[in-house]
Amino acid sequence: MTDFYSLGEDDQAVRLAELARIALARWPGEYDNLSLIKYRENAVFSAHRNDGERVAVRVHRHAYHSDRALRSELLWMQSLAEGGIAVPPILPSLDGHVFETVSAPGVPEPRQIDVLGWLPGTPAGTSEEGLNLDEAGAERLFFDAGVLAAMMHDHVGMVEFGEDFERHAWDAEGLIGPDPFWGRFMELELLSSEERALLSAARAQAALDLAAFGQGSHNYGLIHADFVPENLLIEDGRLKLIDFDDGGFGWHMFDLATALYFNLDHPAYTIMERALFEGYRTVRKLPEDHEATLPLFMFLRSTTYLGWVQTRPETQTARELGPFLVERCCLVAERYLSQKATAGRTG
Repeated sequence: MTDFYSLGEDDQAVRLAELARIALARWPGEYDNLSLIKYRENAVFSAHRNDGERVAVRVHRHAYHSDRALRSELLWMQSLAEGGIAVPPILPSLDGHVFETVSAPGVPEPRQIDVLGWLPGTPAGTSEEGLNLDEAGAERLFFDAGVLAAMMHDHVGMVEFGEDFERHAWDAEGLIGPDPFWGRFMELELLSSEERALLSAARAQAALDLAAFGQGSHNYGLIHADFVPENLLIEDGRLKLIDFDDGGFGWHMFDLATALYFNLDHPAYTIMERALFEGYRTVRKLPEDHEATLPLFMFLRSTTYLGWVQTRPETQTARELGPFLVERCCLVAERYLSQKATAGRTG
């Protein structure tokens, strides 16, 4: 049989779909209409239960999260739902587990699989194609996104998760350390020598600025870390949040930078940025000096995407988006260093 990792993404998805079918036998009910929704870190499928309910089946990437880390993610989602934040409900297996580990022919390793209730709503847009909204709609979206982010950040401070809670960290080590969580972005082959020098300078400055900014409950905690348009669902004016796979410990401003990152060239960007911060401040304090770190966190966000491409060059996403992500990363690095230079002259 052909090695799984030598297959193209479409053929891999076929084998993962069979794994999902096998796994669904461990959940209550019978399922059909299994169809692929997205295949990046995880393969996410839609299926219909025989009582008419639609579900999302997540086949997790091998070795991305430990069992304890995945269990912690689902515990966090349940806690957010109890706090009034619209997230997908967790559907336990027949044995009462929030996920199961399942094997199937053609997939070399057992995979963690969980099943979530389908969250209705329309994605606000996509990272690749932008928003499907006019200026007024974009302003409303980002105001509501600011409110949602602040509610999520506030909620963490009110919950005790226990000593077994485990998630990765989007801290200085995880972002710009020797071995960043998503990959060694400085080693990306797409970078020219000039681009590499620019990112090296920005990386050194970012290390200083993160150390000065510090970590405390006022600026750091559990964050979603993938606050992009496709993960924000709109239904009847209410904003909902999906895909907590990347969620971990990090700076609150990292979430806000992520929300804005793929909209930098949108004609209404200035309005979006203002609305995001205004919405956030209706729920939670956001000091002016925190807002002023946005160029820093835009740069840090950009490095993670280069790291993702560096570790997954064979994927269609990396091939299609790699040059754009390099260009965008260099743009935000230049803006960040320019801001620091201006501040140094006027300070």
